[in-house]
Amino acid sequence: MKRFTPTKIVEELDKYIIGQDKAKRAVAIALRNRWRRQQVKGELQHEIMPNNIILIGPTGVGKTEIARRLSKLANAPFIKVEASKFTEVGYVGRDVESMVRELMNIALNDVRIEMTRQVQAKAKVNARNRIIDILYPRQPVIPNETEEETQLKSERHERIRKKMEKLFDSGELNEREVEVSAERPKPSHIEIFSQTGMENIDFQLGDIMAGILPFKRGDRKKKMKVKDAYNYLVDEESSRLVKREKVIEEAKNRVENNGIIFIDELDKIAGNENLVGADVSRSGVQRDLLPIVEGSNVPTKYGLIDTAHILFIAAGAFNVSKPSDLIPELQGRFPIREELNSLSKEDLEKILLYPKNSLTKQYKALFAAEGVKLDFEDDAVTEIADFASRANEKMEDIGARRLHTIMNVLLDEYLFDMPDKKIKTAFITKEMVENKLNKIISDEDLSKYIL
Repeated sequence: MKRFTPTKIVEELDKYIIGQDKAKRAVAIALRNRWRRQQVKGELQHEIMPNNIILIGPTGVGKTEIARRLSKLANAPFIKVEASKFTEVGYVGRDVESMVRELMNIALNDVRIEMTRQVQAKAKVNARNRIIDILYPRQPVIPNETEEETQLKSERHERIRKKMEKLFDSGELNEREVEVSAERPKPSHIEIFSQTGMENIDFQLGDIMAGILPFKRGDRKKKMKVKDAYNYLVDEESSRLVKREKVIEEAKNRVENNGIIFIDELDKIAGNENLVGADVSRSGVQRDLLPIVEGSNVPTKYGLIDTAHILFIAAGAFNVSKPSDLIPELQGRFPIREELNSLSKEDLEKILLYPKNSLTKQYKALFAAEGVKLDFEDDAVTEIADFASRANEKMEDIGARRLHTIMNVLLDEYLFDMPDKKIKTAFITKEMVENKLNKIISDEDLSKYIL
């Protein structure tokens, strides 16, 4: 992260997100401060708290995208949760700690994949040697065999083995069938966290599926072709070379020092705690969130996770409630608040054209998969943005998400007919956009179909 100054971070975010400069600036500073904290020596490092942020704005303006792109930029474990799900069926603070456990699982998977790539070369060598050993095993030593006979036998074995290696490398042995000893994971065990209820009894089946648990050689045999056996043994050797303890240690370090938890719909749990009914549940969720955001040790099957330096980015529309409706303690843990603007027609037009993953580029790629060249007239893009802006004003404002539905309606016939009618080109003009969308936008009854 040393090379990612706040300016560089904003430049990277600009490649995917249009506008919202204040929010980008806030998250860039927060991310850089994490790197700065890690450069501080001694006890003071632990005392420097992260700059947790609340992003305020309507749906579809880039709140989630900012957080997601930030995590990819920092190569940090990231998870998005909806605060409202913790109020389900009236269960106050329903397993709020699960977000930390899920974040740890994500980090484990990322670290395991990285470490597997690092040992891939050695795993391939080991798998190749094991295949050759199966195809041409070393002959046992015969009692009373002279040293000269042993030497001759060894030299002969090496000669034939080298020939087998050449045949294997050339692919001539790919279709031959071999019998491979399968390795089995050690039996899993059960961990119970009594303070979080029976729903958190964990049988660690996820570990087995992820290939993290250590393996032991079993008596079970598998018959398969050499090419399949090689791939199977490469995976097996990779799992054996990647030490579970190292994976857990690195994943835990990433979660505690670089993890990002995005809490969406925070406004849905903002309520006056002096009231009764649903507000009681909302207040309960806030109080269960508080210790995690403040910094506490969350029990997981991989040990305790300290949440003190996880970066929490919360978001919500706050059109009914406001951040000051949160309990004061939770407000204090989100010192930075940035308001994101609704998207204008000009913003929507830029979103269609400029981001690296813009919608026009996405649809051009989809059309290219069918061998069709898709192009947009400049005025057509402006008209699409205008219809999206009008739809957002007339109906619910869902921001850039409106572009997805409008583009799908606009290109619907092409998307359906392309494979059968052997279309080669598609050129979208302003008139086509008007003819396709004008009736839908103007007709109150039809407008519901373009949600």
